[in-house]
Amino acid sequence: MRHPSDGTLRRLLDEPSGVAVADRDHVAGCTACLSDLAAVQEDATATASALDIAFAPEVELIVDVDAGWHRLTAAIAAGETPPESAAAPPSRWQAKLRNPVVAIVGVVALLGGAGVAAAADWFQVFRAEKVAPVTAPRADLVRLPELDAFGDLVVTSKIEVHQVAGAAAAQKATGLPVPRVSRLPRGVTGEPVYRVGGKASALFTFSMAKTAQTVAAAGGKAPPPPPGLDGSRFRLGAGPGIVAAWSQGRPVPALIVARAVAPTVYSSGLPFETARDYLLSLPTLPENVRAQLRAYTGTGTTLPLFVSVEKMKTSTADVGGIPATVLTARDGAMSAVVWADDGVVTAVAGSLSPREVLSVARGLR
Repeated sequence: MRHPSDGTLRRLLDEPSGVAVADRDHVAGCTACLSDLAAVQEDATATASALDIAFAPEVELIVDVDAGWHRLTAAIAAGETPPESAAAPPSRWQAKLRNPVVAIVGVVALLGGAGVAAAADWFQVFRAEKVAPVTAPRADLVRLPELDAFGDLVVTSKIEVHQVAGAAAAQKATGLPVPRVSRLPRGVTGEPVYRVGGKASALFTFSMAKTAQTVAAAGGKAPPPPPGLDGSRFRLGAGPGIVAAWSQGRPVPALIVARAVAPTVYSSGLPFETARDYLLSLPTLPENVRAQLRAYTGTGTTLPLFVSVEKMKTSTADVGGIPATVLTARDGAMSAVVWADDGVVTAVAGSLSPREVLSVARGLR
């Protein structure tokens, strides 16, 4: 069978019910199409992030459509063509590192996975105390099932992000100590804009029926669940959080420093290890991802950070004596460092070099 077109892959993201069953089945079992689907998904995320911008209140945009149309038609009538691109100057790499669009897209990709959660007052089975990367080809990452493929997920409180007047207001709104940058990297100036997000919460109920359907769709058969797993409930939690962004008067930041209460999970009585081991036994995870997750200790303290090997390189460092994960785009466009300390995750990211983000992270007050 021929591979579906790029348009079909994009529709599979936006309106999966509108894609023919044959095409959906083909993509699910085709490594090449899964890789292409991951690329389409990344492009969609990057485009949405780049376009979803908010100008500062003091910036007034004046758009003269008539004048623009007049210039365009006059240029076409005169037979003008755009000038060819000049050769890249020696500092092209440094300029690319300062690209603010790349910075914000990178941070969205970095922190987006932590948004499904919230805490409650049940038996605590997970509390993130460290961050560790799980690296895999993007074709494998796009195959990872969503949580609601194994049960019913009800979001009880969504994260609502809004801008606040300054650091004091951010601390008052979240109760978190605001990370202060001691020295800004070269090319980053001015005062940051602060945004805060509240606490998010969700309730997940494990369903053996849904799990069996998910595993069957992947071509396998679900093993019998351990006693008490079917129908067990988990409360998920994350937040509140703070983001400080430096924009140099532009709508998209070149440097972001973020801090948030790390994800937590509370159970109605089932141990963390029981649920974890059963989910890792299912044939829905790529083997390389499964092996990395199995390597984590069973104490429920490691927050996995999923990373595409085609896009990012990972390394380890320390920030104030605390283990940290460093992410670097393979094209050198952005870097980030993430670490967890006492149940709080902090990240520094932007269109900077790894040395620069580490310098900022180690200098936070």
